[in-house]
Amino acid sequence: MLELDKVDTNYGVVAMLRDVSFKVEAGEVVCVLGPNGAGKTTTFRAISGLLPLAGGRIRIMGQELAATRTEALSALGIGFVPEGRRLFADISVRDNIRLGFEAQRAEGRFADRLEAMLELFPRVRERISQRAGTLSGGEQAMVALARALIGAPKLVIMDEPSLGLSPKLIDEYFDTVAEINRRGTTVLLIEQNAETALSIAHRGIMLVKGRVVASGKASELLENDAVRHLYL
Repeated sequence: MLELDKVDTNYGVVAMLRDVSFKVEAGEVVCVLGPNGAGKTTTFRAISGLLPLAGGRIRIMGQELAATRTEALSALGIGFVPEGRRLFADISVRDNIRLGFEAQRAEGRFADRLEAMLELFPRVRERISQRAGTLSGGEQAMVALARALIGAPKLVIMDEPSLGLSPKLIDEYFDTVAEINRRGTTVLLIEQNAETALSIAHRGIMLVKGRVVASGKASELLENDAVRHLYL
């Protein structure tokens, strides 16, 4: 579903990612881990088409990213949860979720898809008419995930979704991520909360200073001495 092949990126003259390669297969939860400055959000921006590649290539659903306009990625069956949620604060929760439905050019009626999201996120139902900016951080995180899922995407890419959440809400959030994966959605999870992310992932990739320093099954990474020394 997603393949990075020897990807390099720069911010100006500063090298950010170097020779980064990994795949996400259908049905998996794959997490990209690393400390601050490791290149996690740069990876998200490169996959999203928001940051040009200096080298290598990215294929999404079998298509070269360079040949696909950024705004068309959602219509390919990809949902995005950006760092910080990026909700539109002055419009309602319902309208924020509707934007995901329209961006993904989803089939069916919005009302039916919305009801499915509200069953998955009961707390969002209680806030559906409120302005998104009035919600707590945990509620905003749920709305951002509902917006990404509203069109029933094949792949969801999340950047630091646990940022700013309490430990209890982090556990609830990752339980929901595991549930949507059980229902058939493939997940790429870019996270700093390594132990929680690896607890629901099939595989993990560890970045340090823009390079892959470890990769493998999630259970193996939890026990990897180098990963534990560098990060856990």
